[in-house]
Amino acid sequence: MTVRRNRAPFLLAPSRRSFLKASGAAVTTTLAMPYIAQAQENVLYINTWGGPWEEAAKQYIFDPFTTETGIEIRTVSPVSFAKLAQQVRTGTYEFDVTTLGAGELIRAEQAGLIEELEAPFDGGLFHNGIASHAFATVIAWRTDKFSDGGPQNWAEFWDVERFPGPRSLQRYPARVLPLALLADGVAPEDLYPLDIDRAFASLDRIKDHVLVWWTAGAQSTQILRDGEVDLIGIWHGRYFEAEDAGAPVAMTWNQGEIERAYWVVAKGTPNAENARKFVEFATSPEPLAGFVTQADYGPLNLAANEFISTEDAARMPTSPDNYPLTFEQEIDNFGADIEEVAQRFEEWLAS
Repeated sequence: MTVRRNRAPFLLAPSRRSFLKASGAAVTTTLAMPYIAQAQENVLYINTWGGPWEEAAKQYIFDPFTTETGIEIRTVSPVSFAKLAQQVRTGTYEFDVTTLGAGELIRAEQAGLIEELEAPFDGGLFHNGIASHAFATVIAWRTDKFSDGGPQNWAEFWDVERFPGPRSLQRYPARVLPLALLADGVAPEDLYPLDIDRAFASLDRIKDHVLVWWTAGAQSTQILRDGEVDLIGIWHGRYFEAEDAGAPVAMTWNQGEIERAYWVVAKGTPNAENARKFVEFATSPEPLAGFVTQADYGPLNLAANEFISTEDAARMPTSPDNYPLTFEQEIDNFGADIEEVAQRFEEWLAS
């Protein structure tokens, strides 16, 4: 495939430490009740994705942060942009800190929903979000359905004659529309700005074959693992959950869609000072390395690579072997109003 030439590569160094892949301790998620905004010196509420994400964060970020600072972490899941907006408007907060993808981060900054932050490391600040980790949407399939191998790119994923069977994609247009354009023959370096009409025309061709438009990471793992679908566009970490559980599955990094996740602090939270301390800690090299190793993400603070083994890096989209096969979202060059596209997408699904 054609590799984008204008991207700075992630550099992963062999680790001096191999213990970071230790099993995560069991975690009990605390569902915090909404609280009227007031400063709480020793408690910080974090909005999380739950599941393996939270297990890794608890072991390598939350608990070590509490040990170092004495500030207790309580969690609220799942991540919700709507709740972020609501609590900033009302002053009744469920959480102080959350993570956002680039698209929602730009929306949040434009709407005045997040605090101003300073970069804790070089290149770490983007629209008042602090870069944490990278993940990828990849193609995966059931090997008991495709014993000779599954689709190796999105055009083949769209090829329902060569690869028949129920499919699944995420109900998230900012991620799906670029995949639809790749399926229609657009080269990765020519994706952005997106040709929205062409993307929807491409989606028309596969709509009847998409059995599930998944909305939660755990759901995507479950339908792949249990054989509800034969092919899926899935986050790479959720794919590895199914593989590690022994499901007959395989995947390709080719044309994987990389996105970056950012920590943000809710605008107006009285716990902003402690929240800033947390964000700096969460993106510091060793805690971040432990988190991404356990959760199979890729670190965006490159100093974390010192603590990541070559073996563990192989499961990350940012590894030297995997990254050249992928492409990155370019939300700043999306090509249309994201909110309008999201509304059009929902109307398209309902039609």
